[in-house]
Amino acid sequence: MVARVIPVEPFDLVIFGATGDLARRKILPALCRRFAEGQMPPEARIIGAARSDMNRAEFQALVAEAFDEFMDDSPPDVETRDNFLALLDYVTIDASSDFGWPELAQKMRDGVVRAFYFSVGPSLFGSLATQLGKFGLVSEETRIVVEKPFGNDLETARALNQTLAAHFNETQVYRIDHYLGKETVQNLMAVRFANVLFEPLWNARFVDHVQITVAESVGVGGRGPYYDKSGAMRDMVQNHLMQLLCLIAMEPPYRFDPDAVRDEKLKVINALDPVEPDDLVRGQYIDKGDVASYLTEVESSASLTESYIALKVGISNWRWKGTPFYLRTGKRLRSRTSEIAVTFRDPPHSIFGESAPWRANVLVIRLQPDEGMTLRVMIKEPGPGGMRLKDVALDMSFADALGDDMHIPDAYERLIMDVVRGNQTLFMRGDEVEAAWAWTDPIIAEWQKSADKPKAYDPGSSGPEDALMLMHRDGRRWREIR
Repeated sequence: MVARVIPVEPFDLVIFGATGDLARRKILPALCRRFAEGQMPPEARIIGAARSDMNRAEFQALVAEAFDEFMDDSPPDVETRDNFLALLDYVTIDASSDFGWPELAQKMRDGVVRAFYFSVGPSLFGSLATQLGKFGLVSEETRIVVEKPFGNDLETARALNQTLAAHFNETQVYRIDHYLGKETVQNLMAVRFANVLFEPLWNARFVDHVQITVAESVGVGGRGPYYDKSGAMRDMVQNHLMQLLCLIAMEPPYRFDPDAVRDEKLKVINALDPVEPDDLVRGQYIDKGDVASYLTEVESSASLTESYIALKVGISNWRWKGTPFYLRTGKRLRSRTSEIAVTFRDPPHSIFGESAPWRANVLVIRLQPDEGMTLRVMIKEPGPGGMRLKDVALDMSFADALGDDMHIPDAYERLIMDVVRGNQTLFMRGDEVEAAWAWTDPIIAEWQKSADKPKAYDPGSSGPEDALMLMHRDGRRWREIR
């Protein structure tokens, strides 16, 4: 099956921090794939901007090397790669001074979308915004893309919003969360709102509980200095898992419109209950074999930062009151797995007798790996001998359903093209970010006040034992991390 590709209009995209890891690993390969698919017009231009002193040819060579390193699973053919590299330009620039900005201004065209990707640390966002305004680079067609972390708490997020608002309208600011660009995450909205099958059951009357798992098999690695100031709560729950929770729990928007969708997500965040200390477990991986501990990787002997967190969350509204949402995420777990599991309630009465085996219906949305959806249902086991029940999976993997030749764009491919189109549906709004921090900050403050140590867990496990008890006491169990 061949996907229908709708080309975008010509644009100028400036990537600040173009020589950094995110640009080389994700942003530039994503753009090359969109070019290969025919979605990016040959009139488009991509301008790298960074402090590194190099010329256009040297930047093109750097990008070519990045493709060899990070696109080995689906490398572009030579002609496509060379044609894409021809779109690239480069400017040596300093965010905190005027150096390089006149040269950048001269390269920008009138009459096309101007997108500026802030692939740099948050401390430079304000300087970049100021310089863009100072050198006349802001127009009605100007858009900026802001990477996380968007603040470290409510106070810093609010200050950052105010800084950007001094130079840009909210409609020009694209706060990117790559989880929202995943095809399966977007399919969650399609499953809910394009099918009559699920939406009537999508409430506390029929849903027993929801589990959201984002497990990583790797440790903090080279991100140690950043991660130790952040931890799993700030790094994952406040943004990625919060966004997944909102998409599951939100009311149907009146239409598939950026502000309509984000209005409903905001209502979910505002309805979240405070998390009690007993409903939260923090963990930290230890040494095992040749795997270094968290403390070793962050070069600290007494860090209280969590590399794992599990929590039980309630939503106080008519749709979800009484249905718990269990969230967990962590480093050095058994495998790399991201999924949402919606477990439905048992039927009110079984006609097959008390002894009949029974398993609840579960809708599992797999985000990675093997993107797809599975619905577990009860059927009669084939063969004579009476009515014997068995649960089976109605499985749909995207690769099987759409064909092996179907390229599923990665999150950055989708989101960058949405920036060019001016579609903010899959991007966070300023008030949404602030509301998420307003809910998160008291939770962090509570454990900082107590100074409790995170619970130890082995690398390659499912997390701390205490996290199992978080579910067991409610008569439920975590799904296995496979």
